[in-house]
Amino acid sequence: MATLSRKTKEIQYILATDVGSTTTKARYFKKTGGEYRYVVSGEAPTTVEAPFEDVTMGVLNAVREVEELTGRSILSKGGAGIILGEKDRGVDIYVTTSSAGGGLQMMCTGLIKSMTAESAERAALGAGAIVMDTIAIDDGRKDYHKIRRIRSLRPDMILIAGGTDGGDRTHILQTVELIKASEPKARLGANYELPVVYAGNKAVRKEVTEIIGKEVSLEIVDNIRPTLAVEYIEPSRQAIHLLFMEHVMSHAPGYDKLMTWTDVPIMPTPAGEGMMVQLIAKTFNTNTIGVGLGGATTNIYSIVEGKFVRTVSANLGMSYSICNVMKEAKIENIARWIPFELDERNLRNRLRNKMIRPTTIPQSTQGLIIEHSVAREALRLGLKHHKTLARGLKGIKIERTVGDLFDQAQQETYIDLLKINIVVGTGGLLSHAPRRVQSLLVLTDGFSVEGVTRLFQASVFMMPHLGVLSTVQEKIAWEIFDKDCLLRLGTVIAPKGTAKPGEDVISVTLEMPDGKTLNEKLRFGEIKRIPLAEGEEAKATITPRRGFNVGAGSGRKLETSIMGGTVGIVIDARGRPLQLPKDDNERMTKLIEWFTALKLYPEEVLKTFHDNL
Repeated sequence: MATLSRKTKEIQYILATDVGSTTTKARYFKKTGGEYRYVVSGEAPTTVEAPFEDVTMGVLNAVREVEELTGRSILSKGGAGIILGEKDRGVDIYVTTSSAGGGLQMMCTGLIKSMTAESAERAALGAGAIVMDTIAIDDGRKDYHKIRRIRSLRPDMILIAGGTDGGDRTHILQTVELIKASEPKARLGANYELPVVYAGNKAVRKEVTEIIGKEVSLEIVDNIRPTLAVEYIEPSRQAIHLLFMEHVMSHAPGYDKLMTWTDVPIMPTPAGEGMMVQLIAKTFNTNTIGVGLGGATTNIYSIVEGKFVRTVSANLGMSYSICNVMKEAKIENIARWIPFELDERNLRNRLRNKMIRPTTIPQSTQGLIIEHSVAREALRLGLKHHKTLARGLKGIKIERTVGDLFDQAQQETYIDLLKINIVVGTGGLLSHAPRRVQSLLVLTDGFSVEGVTRLFQASVFMMPHLGVLSTVQEKIAWEIFDKDCLLRLGTVIAPKGTAKPGEDVISVTLEMPDGKTLNEKLRFGEIKRIPLAEGEEAKATITPRRGFNVGAGSGRKLETSIMGGTVGIVIDARGRPLQLPKDDNERMTKLIEWFTALKLYPEEVLKTFHDNL
């Protein structure tokens, strides 16, 4: 692997690639006029599988497209690699991420499902892995079922947690014996030892080594839960990244060659994406939720009070997994977002066709609305899953007041949407939405944002590329991301609470940049869009009625600054939790009203929907 020793002032040309499961995407950046900017992209089919079985072929093809578009020589003679550090050709930095072959797939174990096993899962997910299964003493399965499951999984890596330091010995050793008896085989073949990270009770490290040290490639790190009150997952994450490079990547077709080309270790694609969400939270110094809405998976990232959690819903996606969304969400929940008559059979068949033809795009406004409806449900379910891991540590004795007894949500998750100030989305459906307001409303409805929330999206797929770049050149990565990728959609003001239709809910006074003052009053069930350009700021006085909260408390006034965007300001008085009318005609009428107010789809199409009711 190349050693990165070049200073920022010497860096002019940067190349980043992402080796995806189907497509390898190259992004080329250049310092122009004293600032770093995105220049061009190159894409080619990924070549990790037969008949090529050499991932570098896809990388070379993608980079050749960049060469053709820029006229700059980047590849060494004969396609032997990337030229680095030369003045008149090549690039100064080359980095890459990868999710080819399914990315990093892991199995986790712990003692108690809601305690050490959950901590192990958080560590694996934070390292960019897909968690195939989590084994725990209390997961309800018999030992022979667990052995059968471990044998059938064929993971890339196993993370073993359990027992506080100096605590339980018997059960953690039983878990290790269970893994030994399973004789797990790695997904990429039996020619190398399966990597196993032990992050449990340090008092039994010797016994663990004696039991499985000869059968697997064992890495021992600090305990994930040294005490019940402490979760220490960073050593496990670092070990997973290292073993991912040394074992998993080195045995995947062509990755051993690709590793010699790069300036920094190859990073799993979701980990790179997560790095950029963390950088957003760091830059704006606020609580942030991000989502990568893919074809096969939905990745949710949260940074709340400095705590970073990533979850992957491997069965929720917009193409390959779209029927899983239908199964998990139920067809009626998808249909509730559709403002026109569509029988259940027709809807099911449309989604099945998308699954078997995953690269197709909607050919009509009706098809687009259906996909946006599925996306809302994928986000809702993804966030619901995310909250199960974004919570305080289980097993800790907490002193509670009488008031705490009435706050059950506090026990389930620490994510309070009223305290989430930024939501950012990436993925093909969001990036390719014909109107930016469509992306904004999909994110707003899917996450059911509350209070005052800024909404961003990635305009070009390059968050993983810039995420891995940020590990060595954070300032450069942010400069490119801020200027060429991060699209500011606008700000949503959404009071939390419910009322009867037509009742006054909120009044908003806006001091606009042009000196004008706008006074807006909305009733329950209304939504309004107010233009405010990107880079502009308005001073807002938000007064909700009693029983509604925008972040200052029930019925309390909030004074804040509102940032503009391509959509502007959206005042959403539809209530939280957001509930649609149960009567079909009333529901569709309301949807058409909302879509028309936001200019979500062509006016003539929405009028046709209304006339057909």
